[in-house]
Amino acid sequence: MNQENQLRTPVTVIDKEVTWDKTQVIMSKTNAFGIIEYANEVFVDVCGYEDYELMGQPHNIIRHPDMPRVIFKVLWENLKNGRNFHAIVKNLAKSGRYYWVITDFEIAKDENGVIVNYFGRRQAVPQEVIALHIEPLYKKLLQIEAASGMEFSEKYLIGFLEEKKRTYVEYIKELIYEHEKSQAKFAQYEVQENDEEEERGFFRRLFNR
Repeated sequence: MNQENQLRTPVTVIDKEVTWDKTQVIMSKTNAFGIIEYANEVFVDVCGYEDYELMGQPHNIIRHPDMPRVIFKVLWENLKNGRNFHAIVKNLAKSGRYYWVITDFEIAKDENGVIVNYFGRRQAVPQEVIALHIEPLYKKLLQIEAASGMEFSEKYLIGFLEEKKRTYVEYIKELIYEHEKSQAKFAQYEVQENDEEEERGFFRRLFNR
């Protein structure tokens, strides 16, 4: 308990991005309750905590105050139901700096089908996607949470996505895909069907798995 209290001392937020190799993949393993059991070297390097500081700590040790709670609510609802979920997340390093990532998970179950571990992969998100789309949306959700609570930030998010005629994951995929297409990196994938199998294929390519 003393160790956790020491680690949970509020970090002074600094509005500067962590400098890191954005071609690398941040990896971690948690138990079913989100307690960290493993973090790869990239995770350690980017977040600034040593491995011994991370082990046994809740993964939200790196939660940034700019993140609306509703995004984590939706993420955990999906994971607890055994569904992978791709979310764009702003994380808080030990230094107080931030870094943006997109998530990808493998869910491990025991012989009875009970979830025992989450293996998380995270990698960088194009800055244009963040600045033009994600930051404005998250800022609005955060303002609603502060004024009216998470119930209404969730209602706003649902309405926003209904207007787009997309799920959250479809919306994220479309933003990244359109950016990559504009950069001519995924030109060979220009003609695609917008279905569940194609979506899985897109994220497998994104995370190289």
